[in-house]
Amino acid sequence: MTRQWRGVLEEYSDRLDIPDGTPTVSLGEGGTPLVHSPWLSETTGAEVWLKVEGDNPTGSFKDRGMTVALSVAVGEGAEAVVCASTGNTSASMAAYAARARIKPLVLVPRGKIAAGKLAQAILHGAQVIMVRGNFDDCLRLSRGLAEQYSVALVNSVNPMRLQGQKTASFEIIDVLGDAPDLHVLPTGNAGNISAYWLGYREARDAGEATRLPVMRGWQAEGAAPLVTGAPVPDPETVASAIRIGNPASWQLAVRAADDSGGKFRSVSDDQILAAQRELASREGVFVEPASAAGVAGLLLEASEGVRYDDQRIAVTVTGHGLKDIDTALSTFTDLVDTVCDADVDAAAAAAGLA
Repeated sequence: MTRQWRGVLEEYSDRLDIPDGTPTVSLGEGGTPLVHSPWLSETTGAEVWLKVEGDNPTGSFKDRGMTVALSVAVGEGAEAVVCASTGNTSASMAAYAARARIKPLVLVPRGKIAAGKLAQAILHGAQVIMVRGNFDDCLRLSRGLAEQYSVALVNSVNPMRLQGQKTASFEIIDVLGDAPDLHVLPTGNAGNISAYWLGYREARDAGEATRLPVMRGWQAEGAAPLVTGAPVPDPETVASAIRIGNPASWQLAVRAADDSGGKFRSVSDDQILAAQRELASREGVFVEPASAAGVAGLLLEASEGVRYDDQRIAVTVTGHGLKDIDTALSTFTDLVDTVCDADVDAAAAAAGLA
C-alpha cells in the first residue's frame, strides 16, 4: 500500500529549524502538484512548471508556514494566536488554530478582503476584527498585541513561517532533479520569495541541487514597493492577496533577488486578470488574481521579446481561484451568455454543433 503524504512537519522533520519536542499541528499540507505548462513553455521558449499551491488544505501556500508556526506556538504554551491578513493568512491560521484548539484572532483591512477567505476564517472560528486602514496598519496592531498581551504572532515576520514555506523548494527539486534556472512568483508581503531562496540554498548546500535559481518577484502596479524602492501608503490592486505597501520581509526579499541575480517588476491589474483567465482556459489551473502575477510577468516579457530558450522555469501560483470568485464573475461578463430550451437539438444549435 502506498503511504499517504504526512504533511510538512512529518515529511521534513530533519530539515526544519524548530525547537526540540515541538508537537505536530497538521492538516496534511504540502506535497502539491508541479504541473507542466505547454502553453507557457511555447510562449517563453523554456520548460515551464507550475507549483500549484492552491491544492493545500485551505487553498493557499500559507498552510506550509502555518503548520510550523502553530506547532511551535502550541509547544511554547500559546493559548491564542494573532495575525494581520489580506485573506489567505487568516484562513490558514484559523484552520490550524481550530486544529490545535486555541483561539485565533484576525485583523483584516475593512472592506479589503475577498468573501471566500473571510468565510473560511469565520467558519474556522476566528474572531475577526475589521480595521479602518490597510494591511500595514493591521500588521502594526498585530505586533502590538503580541508584544503587550499573551498571544503569539504568526505572520511571516515569525521565522517559523519561512521554515515551513521553504519546503516547496525541496519538492520542486525532488521532481525536477535539480533547482530550476529561474523561479517566478507573486510578491506581496515578500515572505514566500525569501522562504524559497532559503530552501534552495539549503538544498544546494546539502548536495541535492547543483545550482541556485534566479529569483524573480512580480508585484501589482498599485502595490509595488519593492519595484519603486519606497513604501506605498495606500496600495490598491484587484489582486487583494498582494495589496501590501510595506512588506514585512522587505530586506530578506531584496537579498534573495540581489544574491540570485534576480529583480522585481510589476504588472497591471488588467494584465493580472488576463493571465488568470488564460491560465484557467489553457491549462485548467484556476488561481486567484494575485497568484497570476508571475504568469502575467512572463507574458509581459514575452511581448517584449524576452526568451528563455533551453531554460527551466518554476512558477509558483499561490492560491486557488475559488478564494475570490467575485472578482472573476464581476470582471468577465461573458462567462455564461447562452440560454436554450430543454431540447437536444436546441442545445446543439446553441453550442454551434448543428
